[in-house]
Amino acid sequence: MRKAIIAIVISFWGTVAAAQTVTIAALGDSLTQGYGLQVEDGFVPQLQNWLTAQGADVAMINAGVSGDTTAGGLSRAAWTLTPDVDAMIVTLGGNDLLRGLDPANSRANMDGILAAAQAAGVQVLVIGMQAPGNYGPEYKASFDAIYPELAKAYGALYLESFFEGLGGAGTDPAALGAFMQGDGIHPNPQGVKRIVEGIGPKVLQLIATVQK
Repeated sequence: MRKAIIAIVISFWGTVAAAQTVTIAALGDSLTQGYGLQVEDGFVPQLQNWLTAQGADVAMINAGVSGDTTAGGLSRAAWTLTPDVDAMIVTLGGNDLLRGLDPANSRANMDGILAAAQAAGVQVLVIGMQAPGNYGPEYKASFDAIYPELAKAYGALYLESFFEGLGGAGTDPAALGAFMQGDGIHPNPQGVKRIVEGIGPKVLQLIATVQK
């Protein structure tokens, strides 16, 4: 009888643990922060709603800062990775590209972010970034390789592009006008909706890794 009671208690607490809310910090720049949008139309709130609709018990934290580089993300990583954070989505590098920063520095910063997450026991989804061709093939090859290589090295999940739901990295920007704000860089609410639909399944995988 005593063994049966113990088994029931263990089962109960196992169920409670499995049902605990998964807290995910989205570390990024203006794409994550929701630049130019009403709060509810931004990436993080729309992703929260999409995940909830899929039945996920999740709490999203918006750790996006407009204009941030990988260096800025690294400087914020330690205080973003609070004890209640279970997982992190990292979307950084676009501003490194706009400034033409050395890919070696961007790699070192991303490495530092992933090392901090690993030390905190936090699961990560790395979202890749691709350099334009105008910096030259060597620059592009060096920059583009940062994300898949570091994701593999740290055992993180990887998605090639933030814009996967809009056709991915190779899509002609001219074809995306209906989904972008006037600057042609940041998505409008409908664009964010498509982006969330593209990223969402990978985030569900991220949640599953936390709940194992």
